[in-house]
Amino acid sequence: MYYTQQISFSKERALIRVDFNVPLDSNFNITDDTRIRSAIPTIQKIRNDGGSVVLMSHLGRPKGGYEERYSLKHVVNRVSEYLRTPVRFISNCISEKGIEESQKMKAGEVVILENLRFHSEEKKGDRAFAAKLAQHGTIYVNDAFGSAHRGHASIATITQFFNMCVCGLLMEKEIKNASRILESAQRPFVAIMGGAKVSDKIMLMDRLLDVVDSLIIGGGMAYTFIKAQGGSIGKSIVESDKMQTSLTLWEKAKRLNKNILLPCDVVVASEFVDTPQKQTVAYNAIPDDMMGMDIGQETTKQFSQEISKAKTILWNGPMGVFEFSNFASGTTAIASSVAQATQKGAFSLIGGGDSAAAIRHLGFEKQVSYISTGGGALLEYMEGKILPGVTALEQN
Repeated sequence: MYYTQQISFSKERALIRVDFNVPLDSNFNITDDTRIRSAIPTIQKIRNDGGSVVLMSHLGRPKGGYEERYSLKHVVNRVSEYLRTPVRFISNCISEKGIEESQKMKAGEVVILENLRFHSEEKKGDRAFAAKLAQHGTIYVNDAFGSAHRGHASIATITQFFNMCVCGLLMEKEIKNASRILESAQRPFVAIMGGAKVSDKIMLMDRLLDVVDSLIIGGGMAYTFIKAQGGSIGKSIVESDKMQTSLTLWEKAKRLNKNILLPCDVVVASEFVDTPQKQTVAYNAIPDDMMGMDIGQETTKQFSQEISKAKTILWNGPMGVFEFSNFASGTTAIASSVAQATQKGAFSLIGGGDSAAAIRHLGFEKQVSYISTGGGALLEYMEGKILPGVTALEQN
């Protein structure tokens, strides 16, 4: 695999697959530009070398054809601000006019192509579509780790049309940090799994049990484990079809002498709303008319003690409904514990998605080792699955 730092982009036109799938509010304002900021170093390296840059990405999930709310024109100004240079926008990623505009670019110039997913061929991995996209550049760079698990045209198919395909700086960092967790973790190694569904992380938890010392389980997924063990969970979220799977994971942990920590107390409410009307109950004795919304104080203390011993920490998923201020204390406390352990020398990797959002929202972004932009791609990589975007670079 070729890496960005190994290549001189002088007089080259780099076609970069970035992940600019950023959240927008109702007025099309960007509410979190982390993915844009993360792509800037690769772009600047290429410009500093004397190359030009064509950026392509998807945004959202358009149903077919143009949709205003998913247009990448909404990110142009923000990219321009970070690069401190004008950025042009090409309104059709495969039009002859757009391709001609790219091919006339001068050193240092930057353009952004319109949303790739306005064309159904992108998700299909269509070869003819990929061939048209390839005409925008002379070198292909993939810096979109967050989409590397997709076999799409701009990720997996397009490499066939370039003599030189390069791993971007962000992609390289993502792979190295995930590999560090799996292959050379210092011990004790503590993994913290949260979020709503066991089904999203079954394979990851199964693989982690082979390498971690402790597995902490919080958030909505904990209630599937609790019910499977005979506990009363009231109206809490549960995946009944995954209860046997949770018991299998539990038995595997016992067999391997690994420690699984479940909540011992939980904060409950009668409805899924941000209400101060809440109470703390035993984890396995939630009243029938109540639902778990956060981990309790005793659980927070136990989880934090386990985290404080760690030399390696992986965190993916919040401990409760952290978007609601009345149920954010558990996630806040765990974020603080991870930050404190990091300051004492632990390596901490924060998974993408909600856990990354929580870390930033709570102000701990600069107090952990690395926050992945990956989300689903990170989970699949750590599960041991083949990522089409990575494989395509390796085979070039």
